Amino acid sequence: MPLLLAPISTCAPPPRPRLRRLSPPPPMVAVAPAPPPRPVTLLPILPAPPPLNTDAFDWLDLFAFLNSPADSYQIPHPPPSPAPPPTAEEELAALLERGKERERARRAGHRRLRQRQVKAETEAWARAAEEYRQLEREMLDRNLAPQLPYVKSLFLGWFEPLRDAVARDQDVQRRKRVKHVYAKYLLLLPPEKVAVIVMHKMMGLLMSSKDGCGSVRVVQAAHSIGEAVEREYKVQAFFQKTRRKTRSKNESENDPALDKEQAKCRKLVKSLVRRRKLTEAQKLVQQEIELEEWGAEAQVKLGTRLIELLLDSAFVQSPANQTPDNSPDFRPAFKHVLRKPIVENGRLKKKHFVIECDPLVHEGFESTARHVEIPYLPMLVPPTKWKGYDKGGHLFLPSYVMRTHGVKDQKEAIKSVPRKQLRKVFEALDILGGTKWRVNRRVHDVVETIWSRGGGIAGLVDKENIPLPERPETEDPDEIQKWRWSVKKTKKTNRELHAERCDTELKLSVARKMREEDGFYYPHNLDFRGRAYPMHPHLSHLGSDLCRGVLEYGEGRPLGKSGLRWLKIHLANKYGGGIEKLTHESKLAFVEDRLPAIFDSAANPVDGNCWWINAEDPFQCLAACIDLSDALKSSSPHAAVSHLPIHQDGSCNGLQHYAALGRDYMGAAAVNLVPGEKPADIYSEIAARVLNVVREDSMKDPATDPSVPLARVLVDQVDRKLVKQTVMTSVYGVTFIGARQQIMKRLQEKGHITDEKLLYDVSCYAARVTLDALGQMFQSARGIMAWLGDCAKMIASKNQPVRWTSPVGLPVVQPYKKYKNYMIRTSLQCLALRREGDAIATQRQKAAFPPNFVHSLDSSHMMMTAITCKEAGLHFAGVHDSFWVHACDVDKMNQILREQFVELYSMPILENLLEEFQTLFPTVEFPPCPAQGNFDVREVLTSTYFFN
Repeated sequence: MPLLLAPISTCAPPPRPRLRRLSPPPPMVAVAPAPPPRPVTLLPILPAPPPLNTDAFDWLDLFAFLNSPADSYQIPHPPPSPAPPPTAEEELAALLERGKERERARRAGHRRLRQRQVKAETEAWARAAEEYRQLEREMLDRNLAPQLPYVKSLFLGWFEPLRDAVARDQDVQRRKRVKHVYAKYLLLLPPEKVAVIVMHKMMGLLMSSKDGCGSVRVVQAAHSIGEAVEREYKVQAFFQKTRRKTRSKNESENDPALDKEQAKCRKLVKSLVRRRKLTEAQKLVQQEIELEEWGAEAQVKLGTRLIELLLDSAFVQSPANQTPDNSPDFRPAFKHVLRKPIVENGRLKKKHFVIECDPLVHEGFESTARHVEIPYLPMLVPPTKWKGYDKGGHLFLPSYVMRTHGVKDQKEAIKSVPRKQLRKVFEALDILGGTKWRVNRRVHDVVETIWSRGGGIAGLVDKENIPLPERPETEDPDEIQKWRWSVKKTKKTNRELHAERCDTELKLSVARKMREEDGFYYPHNLDFRGRAYPMHPHLSHLGSDLCRGVLEYGEGRPLGKSGLRWLKIHLANKYGGGIEKLTHESKLAFVEDRLPAIFDSAANPVDGNCWWINAEDPFQCLAACIDLSDALKSSSPHAAVSHLPIHQDGSCNGLQHYAALGRDYMGAAAVNLVPGEKPADIYSEIAARVLNVVREDSMKDPATDPSVPLARVLVDQVDRKLVKQTVMTSVYGVTFIGARQQIMKRLQEKGHITDEKLLYDVSCYAARVTLDALGQMFQSARGIMAWLGDCAKMIASKNQPVRWTSPVGLPVVQPYKKYKNYMIRTSLQCLALRREGDAIATQRQKAAFPPNFVHSLDSSHMMMTAITCKEAGLHFAGVHDSFWVHACDVDKMNQILREQFVELYSMPILENLLEEFQTLFPTVEFPPCPAQGNFDVREVLTSTYFFN
């Protein structure tokens, strides 16, 4: 019954009170219907409910609630009874469905990335051309030039004239009955795409010029531009062919009927031309061009014509001294210039023609990189698996498993072997290419901050040039000559700094483009010796400390106890300064003592104490500081996820291979093949021997020994760093001249010897002493090198290149032949090209064989390690003799790489090589293999510092 607040009247209803708008009271529990009678049971006595709070009770609230519509509130019902737990079959079905859903999402994401990758490979030049067309339309619509970066505005100013010039030339060539040689290639691409390729390739070549003076040889520029046009045409042709699917995917290049088909095609083309059916003939010619390689001559002729069009179309306007009364100062952006003969690095460079850019263009180089189209960027999806010489790597960009540089013998050798023989090579390249990378954003932010502030620290080149020395007030000829030499040297240094700045900008440009990607991949291919390289030329783990510091693994793994230990050791190794020569325990102590500095480096890398900047590899050291700081500050350091690759490097790896080949115990102990309590340091050992000889020479009588004054100058400058590069390259065939140049560079860095003649003489003396010390310490290695050289000389004397098969089945052919120069006439000038001759370069075959053979062995070891690491579930990356995995996997990789080294040298490598030579050249009497020592290669399994 509703509660009544006034007596009922039959005359008139009582006045309705004005109710306040109140919130409804808490929901009332509905009274459940009386349950059916149950048997009486004794229940425990429950405590009395707490009394109601009547002070907060409002009768008006109750009245409003009871007279409110029935649908304005709900009577709560008791919660439903819980569902029965799922059965094991239902749980399994749900788990499988969730797995399928994740797999569908993964495949959809991969399809999107693949579509982006296809566009990146096939539409790069088209996108750039469309961008310039859009900017042109914007300019015409607004009647104003858009606000663009300096170099981008130059590109926009050149695009339309160059495009129109290419289009006019294409029209002329179409109408001509007798066409130029380059005509059929010029007509293959639309003019706007050709214009973009020419502009960007020319600027890229000028930027990457090592002399830093804004010039490039005509023949180099022409070849590069022609090659880029060929590549773009073949990419588009292959892409269209793939989309149409008009040809079988399994068509073989080695089809014996192919030559016959090509001959028929040419005959048909001639017939069509005679009958004036030019359209059908052009289609057949285009199909023929797709099949054949253009060759250097066609590339150069096309490239020179396009350069000529660029010279006539590209101009710059000087902003200086511009007044309304003066006419604008327009001048060519590029010039065709004859360079005089000069002496550079002790070599005479003959006169030659170059393309030289205007100073206004040169000034903008350092900000150009982000606007220059870079081919062969890292891939967004894993590379295509290698299946043949030109089957693998990129999706559509031309990719070759070996960088043959046009050498026919090597190309034919790798094409002729059965695919089964190259299984390990292809598998190793697929593993290296399948490793996922990403940009380390925190390190990249630090790099960008330092670069924006002018560089000059942490190994980054300074953005400012060195001021030129002022002319002396005196007229003394000697002082004037010194000043001129000083000016010349400073200008040369500034050109080198400029080239370094351009190179840094290119690296950072790639990092900016890839920064927001979840991950990317580097397809790899080989040089002729079997060493693997990423196909991307700028930002990769093969590069400098900057590149390695900015990159990290795309997939992380928990550190674990051993991983945390290896992360600390890695940090100490990257700090360097002699720390890398200590034992592991000493490295760990070094890091523990410097934890406050490490934490500060990670938290405030630019404006803090900057301890990391003094490291030998500063950006890699910073990356390790950040990783270690994050782990130690987390609640569970061992569970912290790390993306950092940890390096294990061979100890003078070339000498390690020579010691294992000759079973040389003394050499093995010097390069850590033998277990030891602390790492042996071959560089310090050689430096000590050199210092002893120099000290002895400095004590002699200068009247009887002319080397005494040189020894007295050198005695205080001999250290590990002075001889390190020479020791490293000695096993790779460094000559006396090379050793002298290496040591001279180290002495120049010290800056104690300022006289050029004295510096040269001291460097010659130091190089001779260093090479003598190496010969005494590694007599077995010298014997093997001499045997390899003798075999190579015998083979080359038969006018045959040295060839062999590496332990993983890769055929290797040394490409050293005598080249012939020949002249070709182009639209711009006559150019000298080189073609491979028939005569073998005997001396070069002999000198290069020992280092090339060792390179084929270290590459075999790397490939064997990569394959086994993949089988063990490790993410492997490698740079020649430096192997990388996650910190938690270092112990496992160390075991694997030692086992693979033992497996490699359990083979009779020198005996197999001699047998192969005797099979290939049965008429040659080769000397027997060198005698071997008593070193047991299985000792490597327990050598802690073999790789460390």
